[in-house]
Amino acid sequence: MLTSSSIFIILLSDIIAVGVGIFAGKYIFKKSFDQKEKEAQDRAAEIIRNAESAGENIKKDRILEAKEKYLRLKTEFEEDANKKRTLLQSNEQKLKQREQSLNQTVEQNKRRENELETLKNNLTQQLDVATKRREEAEKSLQQQVAQLEKIANLTADQAREQLVDALKAEADTRAGSYVKSAMEEARLTATKEAKKIVIETIQRTAAEHAIENCVSVFNIENDDIKGKIIGREGRNIRALEAATGVEIIVDDTPEAIVISGFDPVRREIARLSLHRLVQDGRIHPARIEEVVAKTRKNIDDEIVEIGERTVIDMGIHGLHPELVKMIGRMRFRSSYGQNLLQHSREVAKLCATMASELGLNTKLAKRAGLLHDIGKVWPEESDLPHAILGMELAKKYKENPEVCNAIGAHHDEIEMTSILSPIIQVCDAISGSRPGARREMMESYIQRLRDLENMALSFDGVEKCYAIQAGRELRVIIDADNVSDEKAGMLSFDISQKIEKEMQYPGQIKITVIREMRSVAYAR
Repeated sequence: MLTSSSIFIILLSDIIAVGVGIFAGKYIFKKSFDQKEKEAQDRAAEIIRNAESAGENIKKDRILEAKEKYLRLKTEFEEDANKKRTLLQSNEQKLKQREQSLNQTVEQNKRRENELETLKNNLTQQLDVATKRREEAEKSLQQQVAQLEKIANLTADQAREQLVDALKAEADTRAGSYVKSAMEEARLTATKEAKKIVIETIQRTAAEHAIENCVSVFNIENDDIKGKIIGREGRNIRALEAATGVEIIVDDTPEAIVISGFDPVRREIARLSLHRLVQDGRIHPARIEEVVAKTRKNIDDEIVEIGERTVIDMGIHGLHPELVKMIGRMRFRSSYGQNLLQHSREVAKLCATMASELGLNTKLAKRAGLLHDIGKVWPEESDLPHAILGMELAKKYKENPEVCNAIGAHHDEIEMTSILSPIIQVCDAISGSRPGARREMMESYIQRLRDLENMALSFDGVEKCYAIQAGRELRVIIDADNVSDEKAGMLSFDISQKIEKEMQYPGQIKITVIREMRSVAYAR
């Protein structure tokens, strides 16, 4: 049986054991907690370092993106500023030219006022002289009447009748002489005035020449882009040519790709599409078709904008929207290397100037001049000459009959019924014949004229043949002894049919067959 002292010792030993266990557990727990706390701190430090590194990378990427965007915006701003600066300079030049033209007009008006004043004074003097002569004639007539009454014992009525008959005969003689002299003077004066008007019109109209080529050059930064444009086994370049309708020439020319095609609209669509594809970097057939479709729509919008800007600049109002669109399409067409829109604008200015000199409607003349070649830009194929087609389009869109006739008659396809028609014809010839306005390859041009003449010379009865007016007219001189008038008419038709079948030429060719009959005899 345990005593109280033994029980106390046992309890004390248990208490000591429990205390030692508690102290040991606390020490172990603290050591484990410190270790976990250190691991957590290390992990947190590593996370912070990773976050700082990622943040620095993101910051660098954002700075690079911001710099690229800044450079792109700066480039766009500089391009826009250059365009506006160029437009401003062009407007300043136009204003200076208009100011010079106005000054010349003011000086001419002053000279004309002086001439009119001098003419008025001369007429006043001539009127005074005529009045005096009339009074003298009346006195002479009275004296003659008195003498006739005394000598012939005639009555006043009988003497008056005889005198009237004599005066009528003399007046008829003088009138015939005066009319002949007046007609000769009027003919000489008219020729002189016509030359003066044409010369002044040419001098007062500024000519802007733009020679168009059949190729466009697309510049690239490095030759590595050529491989992307060609694509694997040439699929990209084939897709681009099929979508745009032009020929893409990628050769050894450094940093350049040549776009070849006779249609300027297609070349421009191909050039802009290439520019967008190279900038985007994604070049494959599907992307090419998408970009070409967007570019074609942008070009259509640009054509309408060009047409609207042109009619506003020329001061022409009330044109049908389709005609405005065709005027914009002229910007991308050329005739013998001459830009069609610049040519039409120049013809319009020449017509307005000439109409003002002749006292005609300048607005109507300017309208007809701008629309005279509208048939050349009709998008659909037609067998009609461009002048007739342009006249039909003008009638369709309710243009003035004088404008329609001027369009149709400016190449003599129809009869001229208005004074405006010959003005359009003359101004069209002036614009096209300015030195440097049009250009052809000399060898092909000469060869085409030779082929044209040789083709006509191949027919029986043709003695001589001349291609004139830049190959637009063929003069055929035939043997009158072997070819009759009826056969001459058939000959012109046969020559025209052969030319249509065997030759390629712009516009139309007029065939004129000349049959001259000469009778020769000798007096011995």
